Amino acid sequence: MIAIDASALACFLLKEEGWREVGEALKEGALSPDLVLKEVSNAILKRFRRGEMSKEEVDAALQALSALTGRALKVEEETKYVEEAIKVAMDRGLTVFDAVYIVFSKGKNLRLMTADDRQAKAASEEGVEVRLIQAKR
Repeated sequence: MIAIDASALACFLLKEEGWREVGEALKEGALSPDLVLKEVSNAILKRFRRGEMSKEEVDAALQALSALTGRALKVEEETKYVEEAIKVAMDRGLTVFDAVYIVFSKGKNLRLMTADDRQAKAASEEGVEVRLIQAKR
């Protein structure tokens, strides 16, 4: 089981470079704060607004996200991680969103899968094992 952030999950759903690696990890199961659902949905919306996805493709991606949730991807309430995440965000120059994944992973003692270089570096500095996906954005 791994912890997964929105950048890695979006990589999988949007079939970006590295998506197969994420898919293999999802077969073993993944855990994430529920923030991931909002962030991935927003990434899909951004693609639509830039004209990179049709409404049908958006619907398919959101259906795929829904199908993963509760099966390969388990989500948990993020509220209890926010206070510590704010501290990590201040110390590491991250957004609170990115820091939530780090604090969540650390609290669950899980490796964090991400496609975000800055977040990966900060997670390592916080003592979290990282699996960095090399996705083209």
